[in-house]
Amino acid sequence: MSSDGLLLIIYVLLALVFSFLCSVAESVLLSITPSFIEGQKERRPKHAALLKRLRQDKVDQSLAAILTLNTIAHTVGAIGSGAKATAVFGSAWFGLFSAVMTLLILFFSEIIPKTLGAVYWTTLVGPISSFLNILIVLLYPIVWISERLTKLISHGKDIHIFSRDEFIAMAQVGVETGHIRDKESRIIRNIFRFESLKVDDIMTPRTVISALPEDMQIIDSLKQVTQIPFSRLPLYTTHLDNITGFVLKEDILINATQKRGDQKLDTLKREILTVPDSVSLTVLLERFLKDRQHIAIVVNNKHGGTDGLVTLEDLIETIMGMEIMDETDDVEDMRALARKQWKKRAKAMGLDADIFDQSKAEQANSADAKTARLMSRLGSK
Repeated sequence: MSSDGLLLIIYVLLALVFSFLCSVAESVLLSITPSFIEGQKERRPKHAALLKRLRQDKVDQSLAAILTLNTIAHTVGAIGSGAKATAVFGSAWFGLFSAVMTLLILFFSEIIPKTLGAVYWTTLVGPISSFLNILIVLLYPIVWISERLTKLISHGKDIHIFSRDEFIAMAQVGVETGHIRDKESRIIRNIFRFESLKVDDIMTPRTVISALPEDMQIIDSLKQVTQIPFSRLPLYTTHLDNITGFVLKEDILINATQKRGDQKLDTLKREILTVPDSVSLTVLLERFLKDRQHIAIVVNNKHGGTDGLVTLEDLIETIMGMEIMDETDDVEDMRALARKQWKKRAKAMGLDADIFDQSKAEQANSADAKTARLMSRLGSK
């Protein structure tokens, strides 16, 4: 083999090998996710720090080094192999050689390496990160110039990784690919939409609030209490705009069985939260958890009157996308009311209200037996 033929092979191989490495490195680099880096912090903290620098903090340096080496490989390979191909085959065959070289570059420096990098990036991320770290050092003068030009063009803005809408879209893609379940995807979507909802989007309106006057005797409230499918009942004076607290249905029944039926409901009264109708669900959830409360009265910002009622269960239902039965709820009555409330909530969140029926699981109501026993004891006294 002549020296020109040997040099031709060397130029072609060098161009393809370095271009192959650059394409694999680029594909692996862009496949590294923030969650993968976080997962590496406990097992391999130094490796995680390197990945964070290469993929997030100094990604412009990584890309500059890859593109610089790739450009050098293509340029030198094209010039060197072109000159030697003419010497070996003659100018008449140069066009055919160029076509073959183009196909080799397409398959062996683009399609194949980038496919390998995208599919096996978790396996290749170790050696590729070391390769990039060395490459940045070797090409640092060019990388430094490229970094300054990049900052000049981008005006120093940080690279955006994910938006809320992208996370929601990823959750749906996860369902389609089988990586996460439909219920899990629904919860993720609901959580990201949770912040945009206000209390008045999910509250039970004033017109259907079940409340009792606080000066009513316990024994007199029994008939109403046993027909109300809720475990917590607001107490008021005069009218619903003057809600003073709430009482547990269970407390009423227990006190009635213990011969304290002549006492007034305000002796069982508990403190109730009051929130404006413009409060976000995130803020309300924090209030509920901080104060260890389950129920709040929603007041109108303009005139201060009672607009409705909201519970911790309403917030959980909004996140979970399904009906949550209270421990003392009447199943059939609550199912109809919760379905109506869910449809309103789903509309506010931009969700399909019918998905409620798909996710509804039958829930046992053990508290019904407890209530029946208490009522039986009342009847025997």
